[in-house]
Amino acid sequence: MPNPLLIRNLRAELAERQRPSVTIWNRIEGRPRSPDFHRALRAEIRDGLWMLTRQWQMGEFHGEDAGSPVLAKVQVGQAELATFQARDGNQVAYDGTRPLEAVAERRALDHLGAGGLGAVDLRMMLGQRFLKLIPPVYRQAFIERYAFTAPDPAAADDTERVAHLEVYALLQSLAGRAMDGYLLYLHLSASPANTPLTGIPVADADKPAVVAAGVSLVAWFEAMFERPDWQPAWDPAHLEHRFAVTAHVSDGAKRLVAEEYPGGRLDWTAFSVDPAGGRGHGPLAEPSGTIPTATRFSGMPDKRWWAFEDGHTNLGDVAADTTDLPRLLFLEFALAYGNDWFTIPYELPVGTLATVAGLAVTNVFGERLWIEPAGRGADDDWRRWSMYTLDVAGTGHEPADTSLFLPPVLPRAADGPPLEDVVFMRDELANLVWAVERVVPLASGTGKPGSAAAEETLTHRRRLAGLPPGGPVTGDATAPISYRAMTTVPENWIPFLVMHVPGDVRETQLQRGAMVRTMEGAPPGPRVRPRTTLLRAGLDQAPAAPYYVFEEEVPRAGTQVSMAYQRTRWRDGRVLLWLAATRATGRGEASSGLAFDQLLPTPPGS
Repeated sequence: MPNPLLIRNLRAELAERQRPSVTIWNRIEGRPRSPDFHRALRAEIRDGLWMLTRQWQMGEFHGEDAGSPVLAKVQVGQAELATFQARDGNQVAYDGTRPLEAVAERRALDHLGAGGLGAVDLRMMLGQRFLKLIPPVYRQAFIERYAFTAPDPAAADDTERVAHLEVYALLQSLAGRAMDGYLLYLHLSASPANTPLTGIPVADADKPAVVAAGVSLVAWFEAMFERPDWQPAWDPAHLEHRFAVTAHVSDGAKRLVAEEYPGGRLDWTAFSVDPAGGRGHGPLAEPSGTIPTATRFSGMPDKRWWAFEDGHTNLGDVAADTTDLPRLLFLEFALAYGNDWFTIPYELPVGTLATVAGLAVTNVFGERLWIEPAGRGADDDWRRWSMYTLDVAGTGHEPADTSLFLPPVLPRAADGPPLEDVVFMRDELANLVWAVERVVPLASGTGKPGSAAAEETLTHRRRLAGLPPGGPVTGDATAPISYRAMTTVPENWIPFLVMHVPGDVRETQLQRGAMVRTMEGAPPGPRVRPRTTLLRAGLDQAPAAPYYVFEEEVPRAGTQVSMAYQRTRWRDGRVLLWLAATRATGRGEASSGLAFDQLLPTPPGS
């Protein structure tokens, strides 16, 4: 591959001006010849020729052969977003009534049905709202029909609701006293013909009010949460959101893809142009004329000598490394070329894909110039410069796209406490990848540290098995050493094994595994299953499906995925609430302490 930085014919390069550059002096210093700097700092002017030479050196005598602009008309093609497509699903209409974050990130409320009874706080809230809408005489009947069931401390299936005291106490207090509104919602939403009257005697005069209360409950619950009506954009194999939006342009539909959106805050930088879609622009708007104004910003250097700038902005305090290109470009613009730019305001509606067709500029000499957008040419040309424009997806040789995308996104959203938090970490000693459930959802609707939840659950299982909390204390072993086949890991550590991709002898992927539940003094139990919905992908299907994660998604630094509620207010004043997953960088490698074939001293008294 030829080196683009190697100049083979310097004369041809200079003649064709293929490598333009700007040469300028931007540093003038005095050279005092004495230890006292006071006189040099005064910068006294004693010779007019010195001032003239400095003006010549700074290029103030060089004519630019250009007049200042006095009028500019810009013509822009605009196209609004028309469809949304999550992963490999079908395209659905998008009208901009919701921000893209809420549409792309929203997930199903799977924790409501976790283990048959989850999110008790939300279930209770639904029941309280319904009871307020019906006549008081029927409230006890609905409480008895849609009642909370107290967990059985002796039942192994109720372990996750008994092992945690806060959950057990809450369910005990609600049994027989509160209504499970989610059970009623499932009954009403199962069929349009279902009503709350099923199984409850209601007077004919009160039936319309009870039926209307059920309709109101369903409408209120479905309007409260943003839930996907199609395949969610979250890709469990990549631990990212994948979706695309399209806008109708002159030569088809321009498709913008977001292949690696981790969640959190969405911006135009997450999108790339699909080269297989349309590459034109939307309908051209009427040219809008305006008077260009010189660009001004805080701390802007004065264009004349011997003038002091505003001291509130210290551009000299901006630290930039030699590889920090954005800051270097910013400083170069602010210190050397800021007074060469003009600003032309142009308003765009939110959710618009805009393409500047051209700019007609009239200067003080009456000349009218037509200026086309910069950044044209091949998208992968190293000499092409552009800013705030979309790149073209793929590695093919494609023409550059000069569109400007103003996505309908949020300035900010309120993040709730995490309901789930999983950290993927590599364990080189065990040759595994562990998915550590740092926060697991409880039946009460809140999250709890995974280590504490695993310890409480294991303690309750030992109690059910009739084992002491600290392990067996009886036995007749007299050998000085004991053999341990394998150590254990906490139940919130889920292993992922390296497996070959089917049909490929080199590429590998990570497959979710399972540890056998081991309790000292008891035979091996069933396999430990994850408690977070992030790791239970495919596990609740019938039959259960394996879960794979691409190996490159878990680097040496690891990766962290958390799930929490997001709440915001959209531009029309509506409050939006949805459940979303967010990915962040992990905290490095870890060691589970998993070991095999150990000879250990026999503990006293065993």
